Amino acid sequence: MTDIVDELKWRGLFAQSTDEDALRKALADGPVTFYCGYDPTAASLHVGHLVQVLTMRRLQRAGLRPLALVGGATGQIGDPRPTAERTLNDPETVAGWVSRLRAQIEPFLSFEGENAAVMVNNLDWTSGMSAIEFLRDIGKHFRVNKMLTKDSIARRLESDEGISYTEFSYQLLQSMDFLELYRRYGCTLQQGGSDQWGNLTAGLDLIHRLEPGAEVHALATPLMTKADGTKFGKSEGGAVWLDPTMTTPYAFYQFWLNVDDRDVSRYMRILSFRSPAELEELEKVTEERPQARTAQRALAEELTTLVHGADQCAAVIAASKALFGQGELGELDAATLDAALSEVPHARVTELGPLVDLLVEVGLTPSKSGARRTVKEGGAYVNNVKVTDGESAPAREELLHGRWLVLRRGKKNLAAIEVTG
Repeated sequence: MTDIVDELKWRGLFAQSTDEDALRKALADGPVTFYCGYDPTAASLHVGHLVQVLTMRRLQRAGLRPLALVGGATGQIGDPRPTAERTLNDPETVAGWVSRLRAQIEPFLSFEGENAAVMVNNLDWTSGMSAIEFLRDIGKHFRVNKMLTKDSIARRLESDEGISYTEFSYQLLQSMDFLELYRRYGCTLQQGGSDQWGNLTAGLDLIHRLEPGAEVHALATPLMTKADGTKFGKSEGGAVWLDPTMTTPYAFYQFWLNVDDRDVSRYMRILSFRSPAELEELEKVTEERPQARTAQRALAEELTTLVHGADQCAAVIAASKALFGQGELGELDAATLDAALSEVPHARVTELGPLVDLLVEVGLTPSKSGARRTVKEGGAYVNNVKVTDGESAPAREELLHGRWLVLRRGKKNLAAIEVTG
């Protein structure tokens, strides 16, 4: 089982641990129960959380027993952000988000066998605790001067806004989680992102104070960033969510398909379950023929299947091909087509005018004269059918699902017209 440490290092998933030799020994002696926590501060996880979710899956496959904690208590507080105070959500909203996040995490883990996963909620051990009990039993063991050294706390203290006592106390709550899971389940390892290192080690310190002789460990994965330095999992429009109603499977697939060549090999190692040999072959292909985007397609297909299922992935791939003339647009279901076309430039009209007007309206050409030239040169398509008369208007019978026209200029310039009313 110590091989999992070597694999994590090879994949770029090992940022630091409290004591690597002791961790390797604990894994060799086995079995080890570990946990990773997720706060329901939104209605869905986003792709930034996939690093932890898939690392849990990887560790379980290596024989460790996972405890997936969705924080019904800590979710009402929120881990301090470096920039500003969080907006607190009401308990009913957080409870609803707990259920949604549990449903997103559960498919990635196995709940059968000797190392069956367990879903846990820290509201179970905090809801009945009084403020006096919390301060006496937990707060007594923390030193404020040490808490102030945490990076996010230090930044907030230096800002004009400062930090509330509520968010300052978050570290105590997360530390108590590790203590409770150690006592209830024999959990001896906490996994998390490197930005959580202060919270991870605070939990270890609390256990050492209250459970002398306990051998517990922390393992941090690196934070993933993009080649341009921005935070992984963010796009210009915000987070790329795992919930299909918040980010469609098509948009999710396209996110991975459009990964920068400089990032894709690193992302494949961290997120893919392919073997090292397969990944090294994909890296070689990417280096030799980056324009083929072979690794991006492999990553997009694997992760879309993992998150949304094989059927949704197949529908997305079919839509991607059909939009560029490699499949039948008419065979796409309405939901998949809507999702795909919402990701390309599109314009809404109430009446269908001449094609040259539509090409300008949607931005495929800058002027009518340019649109006429495109038609004359054979580069204008409506629903993948080449059009030779730019002055004619498409018929309503050509609308896909009674709503859409797919316009294309050349091979790659795609847009859509949505007819309303």
